[in-house]
Amino acid sequence: VQEPEEKKIALELLETEQAYVNRLYLLDQVFYTELMKEAKTGKTVPEEVVKMIFSNISSIYQFHAEFFLPELRKRMEDWNCNPRIGDVIQKLAPFLKMYGEYVKNFDKAVELITAWSEKSPPFQELIADIQKRKVCANLTLQHHMLEPVQRIPRYELLLKDYVRKLPPQSPDRGDAEKALEMIFMVAKHSNAAIAEMERLQNLWVVYQRLGLEDDIVDPSNELIKEGPIQKISTRNNSTSEKYLFLFNNMLLYCVPKVIQVGAEFQVHLRMDVEGMKVREQKDTEFPHTFLVSGKQRMLELQAR
Repeated sequence: VQEPEEKKIALELLETEQAYVNRLYLLDQVFYTELMKEAKTGKTVPEEVVKMIFSNISSIYQFHAEFFLPELRKRMEDWNCNPRIGDVIQKLAPFLKMYGEYVKNFDKAVELITAWSEKSPPFQELIADIQKRKVCANLTLQHHMLEPVQRIPRYELLLKDYVRKLPPQSPDRGDAEKALEMIFMVAKHSNAAIAEMERLQNLWVVYQRLGLEDDIVDPSNELIKEGPIQKISTRNNSTSEKYLFLFNNMLLYCVPKVIQVGAEFQVHLRMDVEGMKVREQKDTEFPHTFLVSGKQRMLELQAR
């Protein structure tokens, strides 16, 4: 007898969940626990660093091992008389918000592993020692740590497939569709959190290059474009190299610093975008020129 398609997908969900729990066990109960023990006894690495690397992996492991996996297993054992998984996945969805913290922390965690492996040979040796074990399947700690980051999109794909294959009159249809919507919202939530964090990090780097002037540093600003530009001086018919940063609310007209200590640029002029006008020039001597005029003043610039 051919198994119905939706049951195959539900079984795949169960099988991948079992493998996933094994991976979480490895991260939490093996890597985290042993590195923590070592941090407490030896001088390999500060406890704080180990905690920062593994973020909230323990909560994620406990949740999957003690709640979601057993519930899913129970559902699959009863499948023949009660073919449904939608309700269990609805219970799972709100807890997936825990992943936001782990995912946001992931890049930092990988950087910490690299930095402390260089700083502390015993730390590196312990990781290498665990990685040699059969349970690691020749994969690095970083590789195993990527798994939780990829798990939510995996749920989303499997569930989408499951809903698509469900017969119209299936008792699980309503629940499964609602579960899919919930998972979709969580996935969006964690992607938005990552995007926002990246935006703030990039913004911070730009502020450092500009020398952190109080009136410029604002977390709500958005950098739209930056790049070198030539300033045309009409007085002596020459050009000089300048640099522009265009934000959503202001244009910063800067001069690259010769001695690069601290800031890379000096802000010469700040123009509000509000009320700013840009007009293309038809200048035969200086092609690609345009005029930028704001409340503060007017600039004649030449692009590359």
